[in-house]
Amino acid sequence: MTDESGWRARVSGKARPTRTKAALRAAVAALILAAASQAGRAEIAVRDDAGAEVRLPVPARRIVSLAPHLTELIFAAGAGDRLVGVVDFSDYPPEARSIAHIGSFSRIDVEALVALKPDLVVGWKSGNPPVVIERLRQLGLPVYLNEPERIEDIARTIGQLGRLAATDSRAGAAASSFLDRLSELRRRHGSRPPVRVFYQVWHRPLTTIGGRQIISDMIRLCGGENVFGHLPAMAPTIGIEAVVAANPEAIVASGMDKARPEWLDEWRRWPTLTAVRRNNLFFVPPDLMQRHVPRLLDGAELLCRDLETARERRG
Repeated sequence: MTDESGWRARVSGKARPTRTKAALRAAVAALILAAASQAGRAEIAVRDDAGAEVRLPVPARRIVSLAPHLTELIFAAGAGDRLVGVVDFSDYPPEARSIAHIGSFSRIDVEALVALKPDLVVGWKSGNPPVVIERLRQLGLPVYLNEPERIEDIARTIGQLGRLAATDSRAGAAASSFLDRLSELRRRHGSRPPVRVFYQVWHRPLTTIGGRQIISDMIRLCGGENVFGHLPAMAPTIGIEAVVAANPEAIVASGMDKARPEWLDEWRRWPTLTAVRRNNLFFVPPDLMQRHVPRLLDGAELLCRDLETARERRG
């Protein structure tokens, strides 16, 4: 604008003072426009669960999710319309089913992902292959890694995703609603007499959860105690003899779908277990226990109910 003003002044033959004022006005206008443009492009920065700082020059408009629970969290943050790619089993909410798939969380089609031209990739720290995450970063793609350990982390993640996508208002409302419900559950169940719980992820190999896994926090929320909470791994493999030695008062399993897994009742072969003797073999659908999303509190409601049943059966 300054160059154009000077050109016009020279052609018109106006006096120097007039030319100077015109140039000044043009310069000021240019500064205002530059400032406004810069404000609109203010860099966004958040720190993810791997401790890395994720920076975006502008809010994300094309997002790829590398886990089903991340897809659900992005929708919860009000940014579902920004998703251009997801992985298999990203089936909630229903709108997620129509988004392009780029493989599974453990086998990601990097070429298909890059072809979607995302400006943000949201990954799962303990679930996605580290080599894939590193490759995406080498390609210059911003990657936000998620790994909640406490239930409150779900609200924090929703807020951060809202920040990255500039959907702060909707994300903030969703996070606040989640925390309010969590506080109420903690008030009702957190101080109940403890119940020793074995949570079974799978049967072959026999897999449970360690103390840093968010399901352990769910158990604590309900006044329970994870009998393998001392283990550092997220999903450690154990032996049957370890469960027998721990002698849990309740065994909780989720399986793969909405149906109660048949292998849960295999524990009846060990009638000396307190959980078997008192018929405390409980099932909670996996989507409500193993996805780190707002629906996890629906699973917590069911888990708290089951642990209350275990208390009532103490006789």
